[in-house]
Amino acid sequence: MTVLTTTTVQLLVLLPALGALAGLLLRRRRAFSGLVAVAAAALAFVLSVFQYAETAGRSDVVPTFGPLPVGELQIPLNLLADRTSAVIAVVVAIVGLAVQVFSVWYLRDDSRYAVFASTVSLFLAAMLLVVQSNDLVLTLVGWEVMGWCSYLLIGHVSARESARRAAYKAFLVTRAADIGFVVGLVILAVGAGSTDIGTVIAHWAGQQGSAAAALVTGSPVLTAALILLLAGVAGKSGLIPFHDWLPDAMEGPTPASALIHAATMVAAGTYVVARLHPMFAISDTARIVLGVLAALTMVWAALLAFAQSDIKRMLAYSTLSQIAVMISALAFVLGPDEAPDLALGHLFSHALFKSLLFLAVGWLSVLAGGTAFVALRGRARGRGALYWSLAVGLASLAGLPPLVGFFSKEGVLFAAEESLGGHDAGLAWFVLLALVVTSGLTAAYCTRAWLLLTTEREGGLVELEAERAHGEAGEGQDESSEEAAPAGDEAATGAHWAHGGAGEARPVTMAAALTVSALAVLTVVGGLLLIPVSNGIHLGLVMTVISLLVIGLAFLGVRAMAAAGHDPARRLGPAVADLSDRGFGFDAVYVAAGRAVIAVARLVVRLDRDVVDAYPRGAASLTGIAGRVGEKAHRAAPSTGLLAVVVGVVLIAVAGVTVWH
Repeated sequence: MTVLTTTTVQLLVLLPALGALAGLLLRRRRAFSGLVAVAAAALAFVLSVFQYAETAGRSDVVPTFGPLPVGELQIPLNLLADRTSAVIAVVVAIVGLAVQVFSVWYLRDDSRYAVFASTVSLFLAAMLLVVQSNDLVLTLVGWEVMGWCSYLLIGHVSARESARRAAYKAFLVTRAADIGFVVGLVILAVGAGSTDIGTVIAHWAGQQGSAAAALVTGSPVLTAALILLLAGVAGKSGLIPFHDWLPDAMEGPTPASALIHAATMVAAGTYVVARLHPMFAISDTARIVLGVLAALTMVWAALLAFAQSDIKRMLAYSTLSQIAVMISALAFVLGPDEAPDLALGHLFSHALFKSLLFLAVGWLSVLAGGTAFVALRGRARGRGALYWSLAVGLASLAGLPPLVGFFSKEGVLFAAEESLGGHDAGLAWFVLLALVVTSGLTAAYCTRAWLLLTTEREGGLVELEAERAHGEAGEGQDESSEEAAPAGDEAATGAHWAHGGAGEARPVTMAAALTVSALAVLTVVGGLLLIPVSNGIHLGLVMTVISLLVIGLAFLGVRAMAAAGHDPARRLGPAVADLSDRGFGFDAVYVAAGRAVIAVARLVVRLDRDVVDAYPRGAASLTGIAGRVGEKAHRAAPSTGLLAVVVGVVLIAVAGVTVWH
């Protein structure tokens, strides 16, 4: 390990955090706060590239501020610089920089821009801490800071009730899931006697070679710890049943959506499981739970994405589906680090094309005045770089070659295909079927989105008017389908980010346009960039042919449904479209669960007050009564008879003692 590597990794995590602090201190000077935010993100990107160059072919443990003295438990608080952390740090820094540059233009009229930019910087620092962490405590710190930052970003426009509700929902759901995450980490650390990730893996995976270490392999304690860990991962990544908070998170500004969905919080679960994969490899139960949750989530979210009336909510459901796709690779055991490499490969590609899509949609929403499909209808045509950026992003999401999404998705299919003849054959078939179905559904909703963005309606006036009425009803409140105007618009103040004071859409800046275009270029050439991430390109001939065939059939089917300019989703019926917009009513389940918790809490309070505390209160009351009676008797004047009795008792006692002696 060189001094340069140590300094690079430490500064990589520290600089964005310092940028967040400086941005808050300079919040009254917008230009300076923006400059600090962009500069911190740019330096993080440069440092991540330096780290990648420095760590080629080796792994270095980087100290921070020394171990914590906590009895027998060792807490070294080290960072790790290796190939995996270096590559993921690069893509996280790319997305962070793109978001900061784009936000300068997108949030130009936002009076709280400095606070937003500082929160993004802190968010970036937290994710980089998780990526570079070699200690469970540091992982937990970064994990929780991201949760807090997501709450702030989602509720950025706090004057809007819908934004506040979405922020509360995200916070409560992820915090509830994090209980399992924390307990799981505690079990792993206490069992190993250390929070060092390498030591924990060596202990629980039995890699130390001792008989004691071998005994823990496949133990119920390890399985319980990993399943608890998966609860936290499911909460952050939006796996069933914790998935419903993520679409509502679209209430935040579009750049915040790009950050949360592309390369930070929702992807952090994949990275943590990939780092701890040697322990999952020896726990069949934990991997089955992981695989089943991933398979169900990817199909369910893709189904919901198809009929969304708002493009940002469609992208949110696509994130849920794609996160499940990347996590599904971790349900298998292939060669050394092969499954984690394939999962992280899809994380890498998803970060590129999903940040591209969110920022491109943010750009288009400024031109159209909203993110509802009814407002965006045909608005991408003739937009030059924006048109092609949307095309590249949607094609990569659909998995078309030779874009980065194709290679990473085929890598996950390869992992499932390779496991068909092994120990995990049953799970592999289940996940593989889900992956194929998801490929078709993803191609379907991407095709629908592209057709709506690039084509005008021809005929169908009655349906068009119905769609417009549906969209305008929400747009009048700045909340069509949770968000009619660009996410995070200042509805409370009546000033839209998308428009200037004269009501005209403001032109995009060169920096913002180049940011979107650069992400599009990276999405095109990303297949080459995947080689160091996934340790090569992994394609299975049979599954590749099947996947492309399914994508082609989905495209033709949706194209046929869109005849005469109709919205394909409306062909399913208004009821289905409305149910999809409401997530098939899953929010009601959260509300019912919350009410049940409140009811139980009130019952516990009543039992504690009226039953448990009844005995101490009763004893106290009796004691008080006895005291008052005694006090009254003490103060009362003694009678002659009572005095004679007392004197008699005393004399008898004295006489008895005298005779005894």
